[in-house]
Amino acid sequence: MLSPRPPVISLLALMVAASAGAWGETSTEQAPDTEKIIVIGTTPLPGTGIDIDKVAGNPQTLSAADIAREGSPSVIGALSDQLGSVNINDDLDNPFQPDILYRGFEASPVLGTPQGLAVYQNGVRINEAFGDAVNWDLFPDIAIDRLDVVSANPVYGLNALGGAVILTMKNGFTAEGGDAELSGGSFGRRSATAEFGANSGIFGVYVAARALDEDGWREFSPSALRQLYGDFSVRSGKLSLDLSYTGADNRLFGESSTPVQELAVNRALIFTTPQSNFNQLNFLTLNGTYAATETLSVQGDVYYRAFRQSVVNGNTTDFTACTGGSGLGFLCQSDGLTPAVTATGTMIPDISKGGTIPIGENDFESIHSIGAGGTLQATSTAAIFGHDNHFSIGGTFDRASTGFESTTELGTINSALAVGFSGFFDDTPENTPFSATPVNLGATNTYYGLYATDTFNVTPELAVTASGRYNVAQVDLADRLGADLSGQNRYSRFNPAIGFAYKILPDLTGYAGYSETNRAPTASEIECSNPLIPCLLPSSLASDPPSLRQVVAHTYETGLRGKFALPELGDGRVSWNASLFRTDVDDDIYGVATSLSTGFFENIGATRRQGAELGIRYADDRVSAYANYSYIDASFQSALTLNSPQNPFADANGNIQVRPGDQLPGIPQQRFKLGADYHIVTDWVVGASLTLVGDEFYRGDESNQLPAVPGYALTNLHSTYQVTPAVQLFVTVDNVFNAQYANFGVLGDPTGVGAPGIPPDATTDGPGVDNRFLSPAPPIAAYGGVRVKF
Repeated sequence: MLSPRPPVISLLALMVAASAGAWGETSTEQAPDTEKIIVIGTTPLPGTGIDIDKVAGNPQTLSAADIAREGSPSVIGALSDQLGSVNINDDLDNPFQPDILYRGFEASPVLGTPQGLAVYQNGVRINEAFGDAVNWDLFPDIAIDRLDVVSANPVYGLNALGGAVILTMKNGFTAEGGDAELSGGSFGRRSATAEFGANSGIFGVYVAARALDEDGWREFSPSALRQLYGDFSVRSGKLSLDLSYTGADNRLFGESSTPVQELAVNRALIFTTPQSNFNQLNFLTLNGTYAATETLSVQGDVYYRAFRQSVVNGNTTDFTACTGGSGLGFLCQSDGLTPAVTATGTMIPDISKGGTIPIGENDFESIHSIGAGGTLQATSTAAIFGHDNHFSIGGTFDRASTGFESTTELGTINSALAVGFSGFFDDTPENTPFSATPVNLGATNTYYGLYATDTFNVTPELAVTASGRYNVAQVDLADRLGADLSGQNRYSRFNPAIGFAYKILPDLTGYAGYSETNRAPTASEIECSNPLIPCLLPSSLASDPPSLRQVVAHTYETGLRGKFALPELGDGRVSWNASLFRTDVDDDIYGVATSLSTGFFENIGATRRQGAELGIRYADDRVSAYANYSYIDASFQSALTLNSPQNPFADANGNIQVRPGDQLPGIPQQRFKLGADYHIVTDWVVGASLTLVGDEFYRGDESNQLPAVPGYALTNLHSTYQVTPAVQLFVTVDNVFNAQYANFGVLGDPTGVGAPGIPPDATTDGPGVDNRFLSPAPPIAAYGGVRVKF
């Protein structure tokens, strides 16, 4: 465990003193106004922004160069290695489908994960319509011009409980020229990437594409990415237009968590397969800005988004050989008495041969969402009574229709733990004690938002920002096979915010703020909120009593940021930040696991994420370096009883008791990130990054009674060499010291499938059984390539 505070306090005092000293030594040769002003957007729409010194928060930015720092551009790698309070959970165990956590709030591709971050691309919120999931594989990283991570702000709408991630894509005016890249390396990775941008002064065009294939380091874990991004731009006097397209056709296999006893045999082993996600996207956006006067402008966007996902999950099953009566020789539900039947009413034969052959189920899921909407905003930068002022007001409309289907096929499990395709699809109707299958649901989400934000300079040093947004979420559900899933759900709330930023010295700014944000329950949560009928997550739904309440977050934040020079080190400058934050969440929605693959959602009362961030960055012509430390205390604030039958401390009913102050699983308290790049010669750069991550608790151990998932240290190296002005070579070595670690853990039942390392006669929760599952991180890996500019 990292030791937090005395070093942090000492370093902060030194940085404040250095900033004050730098101010005292300011001369005409080092005037602050000669430096580039960092501008942060005040809303998700491109085209507006204010000086970062007026922002009452701690925004973090990655440029295109930062994203490509280690060679081939990787937004996931850059977020993981370079930004404070960000960590990665490999829930799905696929390198292109991580859970991204910021201050303990998630943006995840896993349906059913409580989504606490809003993610925007060119001003459009790209949390998917069904489940608010975020699929990080759907855009080519090379096409990102800038990424901003901002803390909680109501202007960013639904899901911005912890904050928002803003992706600004390239166009023919911001990315002129072209390059092509070929790369490859460990685990059979081979990749080709290209981009080209040009403009005539009025018209611009940009296109980027990536094709990547990888065999994967674990069994049955290949990936195939096909991504395309294009932008056509117009810049004509007062008018700016961008028509962009994002397309993807990806095939991803992530084998998820595996029992620790099996990983002890071989870390590449898996626990039940197949586990696949096929994602397809067609996403069209039109952005526009019109400058009516020097101080008044109008911004807007409209979009069309079609997303299709097909999932196959090979799982263990509760179906079993019938124990008596006319069912002998057939399969039954978990009670051993209710026959399992197909859609024609035919009883399914006992493919387990009386329980002598392990059986499982393949759960098929299909999501097809079509959404459209837009935003209209007006911005004024006119002074008020001689004081600088920046005001924006806007409205949003988003509507999406989703078709969700799932089916369950029973099959035997072979020695490779693969569930076979038998052709026997179970048909369990609604209004039984068992999960209904198949499921066919229609969901329509309609979201309205009205927002305003104003930053007013009370004095040249003091900026006050007041913001507010009114959200309305309507979630209408239509059961296409019955009536249990049908219903209408409406949520609304006004969220305010107030913040102050004060320029204490020319190179030292303090800030403080308060904000409220909310998220509405998703269709998948609403339909899986009945504790009497747990759902197979994420592949089946059950019914929608009782009603879930919307989640509301209250965030308090204060901090300092500054900059100073270190002439003895060179011509570069040091920038730094330090912040404290607390987010109190009311009526948090939590996925209660009743097994490794089943559970339900419920409002669990209050939770809290609070902590501290400290970052420092230095850059000159030869050296660039950064260090980030974050402490995040994520805890339950309400006493509650949770069902966790695989927890060895559970009572006779399979329940554990959670006390206020117990830590939320999957969120390490401490992270330290350090990185540096050095120009050995002008054309040769070498660099390294070190990430230290503290312990985290297993999902299913919300009472914090089991030993935590151990923390880890990860070291990566990289180098680039400019052979000619047009040709660059690069190489990256990840996990240089081959650390064996995991960044996600969950409790489950490893028995009944013949998994390696599990005693062959083991029974659920029996002697010699370890119910801990881990998502193992990859071993040492090397990648290299060549990039050619044209």
